[in-house]
Amino acid sequence: MNRLLILALLVGLIGLEPMAVFSFDYEDALQKTVQFFEAQRSGKLLPNQHVKWRGDSGLKDGFSQGVDLVGGYYDAGDHVKFGLPMAYSVTMLSWGAIAFRKHIAASNQLGHVLDAIKWGTDYFIKAHTQPNVLWGQVGDGNSDHYCWERAEDMTTPRTAYKVDADHPGSDLAGETAAAMAAASIAFKAYNSSYSSLLLVHAKQLFSFADRFRGKYDNSIPSAHQFYASVSGYSDELLWAATWLYRATGEEYYLKYVVDNAVSMGGTGWAVGEFSWENKYAGVQILLAQVLMDGKGGPYTSTLKQYQAKADFFVCACLQKNGGYNVDMTPGGLLYLHEWNNLQYVSSAAFLLTVYSDSLSASNSEIKCPDGQIKPQDLLNFAQSQADYILGKNPKSISYLIGHGPSYPVHVHHRGSSIASTSVLHSTVGCVEGFESWYRRKEGNPNVLFGGLVGGPDSKDEFSDERYNYEQTEPTISGTAPLVGLFSKLHSESLTASKGSYPNVSPVPNHSTSKAPVAFLHSITDTWTVGQMTYYRHKVNIKNTSQKPITKLKLSIENLSGSVWGLSPTSEKNTYELPQWLQALGPGSECSFVYVQGGPQAKVSVKSYN
Repeated sequence: MNRLLILALLVGLIGLEPMAVFSFDYEDALQKTVQFFEAQRSGKLLPNQHVKWRGDSGLKDGFSQGVDLVGGYYDAGDHVKFGLPMAYSVTMLSWGAIAFRKHIAASNQLGHVLDAIKWGTDYFIKAHTQPNVLWGQVGDGNSDHYCWERAEDMTTPRTAYKVDADHPGSDLAGETAAAMAAASIAFKAYNSSYSSLLLVHAKQLFSFADRFRGKYDNSIPSAHQFYASVSGYSDELLWAATWLYRATGEEYYLKYVVDNAVSMGGTGWAVGEFSWENKYAGVQILLAQVLMDGKGGPYTSTLKQYQAKADFFVCACLQKNGGYNVDMTPGGLLYLHEWNNLQYVSSAAFLLTVYSDSLSASNSEIKCPDGQIKPQDLLNFAQSQADYILGKNPKSISYLIGHGPSYPVHVHHRGSSIASTSVLHSTVGCVEGFESWYRRKEGNPNVLFGGLVGGPDSKDEFSDERYNYEQTEPTISGTAPLVGLFSKLHSESLTASKGSYPNVSPVPNHSTSKAPVAFLHSITDTWTVGQMTYYRHKVNIKNTSQKPITKLKLSIENLSGSVWGLSPTSEKNTYELPQWLQALGPGSECSFVYVQGGPQAKVSVKSYN
């Protein structure tokens, strides 16, 4: 059963603007983001796979080159396995599992997160066939993009590409080393032998990256058009060394980032972006944490320079950096790039959340050019970005697929847009895929739960069209930081609130615009029959006043299915509580269920005593 608790809002019943009463179920958002990685898996799927519309794919990857490259992740809506964003995504999943382990565990998602990490690291182990050889890509973006088909039907070339001593890729090898090192920390308490194996690979990959220097997209030209290494490889070398220091505690790696701080830009680059391509802000915050943990020792002076750049990133995001701030949309969203901007938002929000915890633990604040920033300010801003993603935005749409009453349904994703092989048994060819499914006006038959789409433009505008890949294509690199972010916000929401409902003062009259009732909408199940998707909606009703409510009548509009738990009246679209529940006491709750072939119906109070 898929439990999707959408959002607590009063549906206009208390006279407040909708933007003022949003409250989100971060735990459900966490669950969905973890589930997204199952939908992106390549290879032989496990029996306990939750995403049932996906099947085995890419089972001969690497075979023509004499290497087993089965497994790993597809990066986005296509079927290429790009090593750089895949490794970054595993690093971010691991960082989330390290920084917010207790929070993720409290939501019963830690095992699933570790499984998601291991799906990636198992692949990296296969891809690292020799100390100085790393297979960095399977498939070709150009030929893949000429074809619209399910991964299970794949007919495009699965050429594999590698970096080695003669064809270096320091950025790719460095990021993969960072992923292995971070994952080794995440697994250390649960699988020490696997953790040790990951460290062996991480150390070898770092040595390879450092000794044979060069940009990976020079060695794998087909990657350049899709994941170009614009910032170069210095940031990945510092990133890998920093993670290896965290994983091993060996002074060699800390000395490396200090000795190379200037030459590799670690203390020189002041940035407002953190992403699969540019790791400087992540390095700077990790090393600022070393300093705040009191482990700077003889390297304190240089670590303070790293920390200054970490503070620059924070001040720029929070609009307190004087002459340089990150741009924001009118609706309050960080805006860095026209294409898939939300991936930069999710990574920034994650960094701010991590840094907030470190500042709190060390009882520190940040002095920006335009004012002082407290740890809570960072978390509040990160939450504002998360809330924008989940629906608190000018479009009132959730950009996390499957979460909320309204979210993109024409997602640019091959597997999501074509009926599953369990429903449509015949093979869907490249041309047929474009003609019958890509150009199809209806929404995707398979809900890609938890995928973060590219998101709106600089003016908060968004077009839910399958061809609009800049805005509607989800990526693993954009979704990965959300795991740690949502787990932290869920924990904070539990701490800050005694319940899941807004506190509403009782009102003296019976005006339906001020009825003392709150609704909590959720989707508890979803299934597809043919090309039609159905949702099981649940609505909790809570009396938020200090007096009992009787003769409550609800108006339910835009309803296409049946209702259970309420009694229909003679009035059109009107329902009342069942006979056995004539009164709803102060603070009491009840619920009803309906099945709908689409978004939630409009529920409001018609009358009550």
